[in-house]
Amino acid sequence: MTDERNWAENLTYSARRLVRPRTPDELRDAVSGSEQIRVLGSRHCFNDIADTTGTLISLADMPREIEVAGDTVRISGGVRYGDVAPELEKSGRALSNLASLPHISVAGAIATGTHGSGDRLGSLATAVRSVTLLTTSGEDKTISRGDDEFGGVPVHLGALGVVTSLVLDTEPTYRVAQYAYDGPRWEAILADYDAVTALGDSVSIFTTWTDSERADQIWVKTRAEGVNERFVADLGARPADGPRHPIRGVDAAACNPQQGLVGPWFERLPHFRMDFTPSVGAELQSEFLVDRAHAPAAIDAVRQHAGRIAPLLHVCEIRSVAADDLWLSPS
Repeated sequence: MTDERNWAENLTYSARRLVRPRTPDELRDAVSGSEQIRVLGSRHCFNDIADTTGTLISLADMPREIEVAGDTVRISGGVRYGDVAPELEKSGRALSNLASLPHISVAGAIATGTHGSGDRLGSLATAVRSVTLLTTSGEDKTISRGDDEFGGVPVHLGALGVVTSLVLDTEPTYRVAQYAYDGPRWEAILADYDAVTALGDSVSIFTTWTDSERADQIWVKTRAEGVNERFVADLGARPADGPRHPIRGVDAAACNPQQGLVGPWFERLPHFRMDFTPSVGAELQSEFLVDRAHAPAAIDAVRQHAGRIAPLLHVCEIRSVAADDLWLSPS
């Protein structure tokens, strides 16, 4: 048995062995020599979906490949978003969206339907143009957008094989400003929820549910110049008087710059900096997705249980993601 644990350290994997191949041949040998296999990404998973009693494979020691060509980037399976983004920036390219953490592996995030925030921004899996898998038969198989089975491939929960490479859509690089506001009123948020989430390209509402009348914060990330401050004021919110962390009282040093400071897309769309431990580390996360039409009612229903929920939370984040047609996508 291994003594390997996940990112939050709430789960000890039950696998008999952990293999860290360094070459494609070593990877192929590991796959062909195992009956039960799961591949570990950045271990940012809070349940046992990535666990097995057989063999765990980590791609962290495999060669790092990042190839920018035209409007795409081809990356190897073990690469993290924080590794890809600066290389794209050097070529004048960017991804359309990022998750809160740049620390997560691209292949793992896509396989599990991970998303950032934005009314018009799809989950990270919607950027996939093709996936190359090493199957248990030892075959390399590439499935591309337009193939009949493609809808079942990007979000695959580890069921199809080892992702050895991905090709992602890119766009010209862009700059983003991030703003934080304190104390928006729930009544105003729920009265015009669509307008709140349209304040920027990416919008997050943070609450600890300790105040039944107000949320803690709204973070707005935007490519445009500024935010509709009059609407923000109508929400009862005020500009933060300094850097904020999503969790009240935690040092904001780990967070990317706010207060309207414009910077590269990859240093604003994620909440956290690549060179810091994100959030508080040993935390458990869960997520519920509902149809946007029901969002205000769902938020209000949770709000009615604020007193029971608040003692159990570091923080609750509310955000939106555009729908897609990938078969296992929660979006």
